Amino acid sequence: MKLLHFYEASLKRRPKTTNAIMTGALFGIGDVSAQLLFPTSKVNKGYDYKRTARAVIYGSLIFSFIGDKWYKILNNKIYMRNRPQYHWSNMVLRVAVDQLAFAPLGLPFYFTCMSIMEGRSFDVAKLKIKEQWWPTLLTNWAVWPLFQAINFSVVPLQHRLLAVNVVAIFWNTYLSYKNSKVMEKDKVPVHYPPVVE
Repeated sequence: MKLLHFYEASLKRRPKTTNAIMTGALFGIGDVSAQLLFPTSKVNKGYDYKRTARAVIYGSLIFSFIGDKWYKILNNKIYMRNRPQYHWSNMVLRVAVDQLAFAPLGLPFYFTCMSIMEGRSFDVAKLKIKEQWWPTLLTNWAVWPLFQAINFSVVPLQHRLLAVNVVAIFWNTYLSYKNSKVMEKDKVPVHYPPVVE
């Protein structure tokens, strides 16, 4: 309980910093879980600390700000004007916009950012998107719509990103695992006949 009070006080004093720290930590926890529970033994001989650092950086410096802004847009801009803002139909609308607009774009963005931070080429980012986007999106739709319906209905706006991030520990574990499935040394696009650059 003290931790929640500390979090709420920090959120009031420094909302962006607090969200960045919390989101980065939870992305990091997701990566730690992925590495320990689903090791990619062909590539990783041991624990990859740089991979966890990349997850923390993505969560704290990129996703926390995008997520915070997105939830504010959903709450303040996405609703039917002829219905009360917190009517159930607006909750359905917000979930639909979140899942049909943000999720399909967010996944390629994640795979691209992670590839860049891994020092890999855009070909690898494109390959990750080609191989992982659709199955990851389908899994996303199996997990997030129900949770987001509850989140938009019950959770106060200032705590929505936290609620998402707590549940996202499991999601981040899955994302980290999916991202690690395509490695440049294992799967480099082959051009035939060879392409001279």
